[in-house]
Amino acid sequence: MEKLIYEPWSWSIAGTLIAINLYLLFYLGKKFGISTGFKTSCSMIGAGKVSSFFRYDWKEERWLLVYILGTIIGGFIAFHFMNGAAPVIVSEKTATALSELHIVANQSFLPDEIYGLDGFSIKRLLILVTSGLLIGFGTRWADGCTSGHAISGLSNLQLPSLVAVIGFFIGGLIMTFIFIPLIFK
Repeated sequence: MEKLIYEPWSWSIAGTLIAINLYLLFYLGKKFGISTGFKTSCSMIGAGKVSSFFRYDWKEERWLLVYILGTIIGGFIAFHFMNGAAPVIVSEKTATALSELHIVANQSFLPDEIYGLDGFSIKRLLILVTSGLLIGFGTRWADGCTSGHAISGLSNLQLPSLVAVIGFFIGGLIMTFIFIPLIFK
């Protein structure tokens, strides 16, 4: 039983559980999306007084806030008590490519060269802040995040989600092969 809890699950089991979860949400008339939870949180704390975008009855989305809270608690438990902090092991080819960018692979869950507190630099801070702003802007512009569109939107056969996922994929390729090498070399 311990192995079932502490070891990674097969993609087939995890995928089946995600599909069941999405079916239940669809059956209940709910749409999943973490970015919608951020919008709901902003509305809940009064952002509607500043922007009409946040003026709506956020109480209809309370279930999503509970869902997200459960996700955060589950992530905390997995990271701190179930070996979730173990390094992500990547292939030799990926490790070599990362080493060319001065990033050591297979050492920690989050690379110290980007997220570590040692050797703080303005460049590192700018990378993190700019990345966060771009992700936040892109999420709002696409009317959802990658998980919302790729998992929930595509399972509901929404054409805008297909367009968004194609855009996410193209953006990821551009970042991986053009911008990341420029930033980290």
